[in-house]
Amino acid sequence: MENDGPRFDPEAVLAEARSRTGLDDFGDDAFREPMRRLLIALEREARLNEVGRITQFERIVGLLVNRLRTEDHIRRHPEILEEAIDRPFAIVGLGRTGTTLLHRTIASDPRMFSLAWYESRNPAPFPDSEDSPTDPRIADAEAEVEMMLEASPDLIAAHPMDAHAPDEEIMLLEHAFISGNPEAFCNVPEFARWLEDWDARPGYRYLKRLLQFLQWQKKRGGSAARRWVLKAPHHVGFLDVLFEVFPDAKVILTHRDPVQTIPSFASLIHAIRVLGSDHVDPVEIGRQWGGRLQRMMDRCIEFHRAHPERFFDVHYEQLIADPMAMIRSIYAFVGVEWTAESEAKMRQWAVENARDKRPVHRYTLEKFGFSEDGLRADFAAYCRLVDELREK
Repeated sequence: MENDGPRFDPEAVLAEARSRTGLDDFGDDAFREPMRRLLIALEREARLNEVGRITQFERIVGLLVNRLRTEDHIRRHPEILEEAIDRPFAIVGLGRTGTTLLHRTIASDPRMFSLAWYESRNPAPFPDSEDSPTDPRIADAEAEVEMMLEASPDLIAAHPMDAHAPDEEIMLLEHAFISGNPEAFCNVPEFARWLEDWDARPGYRYLKRLLQFLQWQKKRGGSAARRWVLKAPHHVGFLDVLFEVFPDAKVILTHRDPVQTIPSFASLIHAIRVLGSDHVDPVEIGRQWGGRLQRMMDRCIEFHRAHPERFFDVHYEQLIADPMAMIRSIYAFVGVEWTAESEAKMRQWAVENARDKRPVHRYTLEKFGFSEDGLRADFAAYCRLVDELREK
């Protein structure tokens, strides 16, 4: 039986993006093979319902539309590629280890560039929006967040969704179709496993291109920031590529007991996948993401041991006990002056965004097929690294 909804066909999505923009330059062709494989996976693996098919079709077309608009801007404003991404630092770690708290607190410092959620979804401005009193990308993102939370109310407990707030550059990597996002939204295990070993360098080079484009926009909007604070747990498996593309970068690596993090992350994935499928198996999610995160963290451990000077390690309980002391130490590591004004901005953000203002995130290990002993065995190498770091 033929699936209802749009076709996941490479030429169909490319043609739709061209039709919506009147443009035809997508930039570097490296995105085409991972996009092709993703489209096959969405058709054959994902078990999407009608809403899911429409949503994923629109998401992919939207990514392509942004590529077209980005290349058009760069053609008209070649100075965009002269923007220097100077000494960025990235907050990296397994999901649910305090990365969002740390990222958004630091991003409240006006000296830092950060990626707002609405910018991650649409890094290229909408046509003819330059004279708009408010950026129309914001209203578009607000509507999308509202729709997601209405369809899956558990999301707000698992992750603080906010169209205005700083979020992950994994959504910029998604524009190169080299990102873990499709596996978060859909059951595409064959595609996800293939992507782990695919060359990620074109994706990270495109990430840099988009950061240059966004930095150019922010400066034109009056920003006086100078340094990027990035954040994406996705980077744990691609640190070699991150440092190749951003050679002066540093990494803030967050740590927490995997018994606390892995089931919580699986719960977040479950809350996302129900948005587009009527066949969401929690145990399947646990098996897929538990394995993926273990493999990615093993890569991270290897790189960390070889290049410890590139990392500042943050233990979750210490971060929660005294965030300002931890961030002050991070600033010393990355070479940013600590100021009273910055501290005041961060403390204000912390009060306005206290965790108790969101519902409690409830989940169990068993629902996702986990056990404490099993997780500690799977992540034994990571636990050894954390124990060694505590002893230093």
